[in-house]
Amino acid sequence: MAKRVITFGEIMLRLAPEGYYRFIQANSFGATYGGGEANVAVSLAHYGLDAAFVTKLPKHEIGQAAVNELRRYGVDTSLITRGGDRVGIYFLEKGASQRPSKVIYDRAHSAISEAVSGDFDWAKIFAGADWFHFTGITPALNDTVAGICLEACKKAKELGITVSCDLNYRNKLWSKEKAGHVMGELCKYVDVCIANEEDASDVFGIRAANTDVTQGAVNHEGYKDVARQLAERFGFKKVAITLRESISANDNNWSAMLYDGSGYFFSKKYKMHIVDRVGGGDSFGGGLIYACLNDYDSQDTIEFAVAASCLKHTIEGDMNMVSLDEVRKLAGGDSSGRVQR
Repeated sequence: MAKRVITFGEIMLRLAPEGYYRFIQANSFGATYGGGEANVAVSLAHYGLDAAFVTKLPKHEIGQAAVNELRRYGVDTSLITRGGDRVGIYFLEKGASQRPSKVIYDRAHSAISEAVSGDFDWAKIFAGADWFHFTGITPALNDTVAGICLEACKKAKELGITVSCDLNYRNKLWSKEKAGHVMGELCKYVDVCIANEEDASDVFGIRAANTDVTQGAVNHEGYKDVARQLAERFGFKKVAITLRESISANDNNWSAMLYDGSGYFFSKKYKMHIVDRVGGGDSFGGGLIYACLNDYDSQDTIEFAVAASCLKHTIEGDMNMVSLDEVRKLAGGDSSGRVQR
C-alpha cells in the first residue's frame, strides 16, 4: 500500500502575463493554480504516493476549478472543507536576466484565511496517514490559521505521524519577529525541516558565515553550522537546506545539503536555465518526502530531492509535472537533456 501524506495550506489562483511581459504591458493573464503545500501534494501524487491536500475553498466555480486542478493530477481532495467567498490570487511577472521576478498578492479574506478550528477534524484527516507537511506560509496568514496549524501538528505528533515543515518566510505576509515567535512554537513538533539560504536567518536569526545570497556565494561550512544549530534548537531529525546561487533571473546554480543528525550530505550542483522558478522549493520538498518515506540513504535522498527540483525549474506553472523515472534518471547522472526517442 502506498504511503499516505497529508499537506495543509492555501491553493491560489495564479494570474501571469504571457511570457516575459511586464504587468503594465499585459492585455491578458494566463490562469493556473498553485500553492506551497498543494504543489508538494501534486509532486507526491506523480511519484505514486497517496497524497491528500487539506484547505478551505469556496463552493463556487472558481473554488471548484482549484479542486479540479488537484484531482487532475491524482491528489485526494476529499478532505477539503468548502465555504467562504474567495480564492486567494497572486499575480506573477517573470523576471529575465538582471530583472527579478515580481509577485503581487491579492489574498486578503480568502476562504482559508477565514477558516476556524472547527472546519478541520484532524483525527479524521490523519486516519491512515504516514506524514504531515505544511509550510511557513500557512501560519503567516493570521493568528487563527496559525492556531489551526498548531492543532494539526499536536495531533500528528500524538498519532506518531512524521511532520515536515518548509520555513518559507514571506516578508509580505508577516514580520521576522512574528515569524520567529510563531514558527518557534510550531517547530517543536517538526521532525524534518526544510529551509533555503535566507529562511533560517530571517525566521530564527541563524546565519551562514561568509555567504551572500545576492552575490551568489555559498559557503558549505557555514550551512553545516546553520543545520546543526536548527537541529539543536528544535530537535529536528533532519534539516535540508537548498543552496541557490543566483547568476541572473534566468540562470542559477542549484544544489542542497541534508543533515541527518550524524552527517552532512551535499548534492551535486546543477547549472539551470530557468523556465519558471515558482514552486522550486516545493518540488524539492516533495522529492525529499518521497525519498524519506522510501528509506533512501541520506546521499540518495538529497540527490533525488535536488534532481526533482532542478527539473521543476524547466516547467511552466507552480507544479512539478515530472515522473519518478525522470527524477531517478537525472539523479543518476543523465543531465544531457538529449531527446528521448
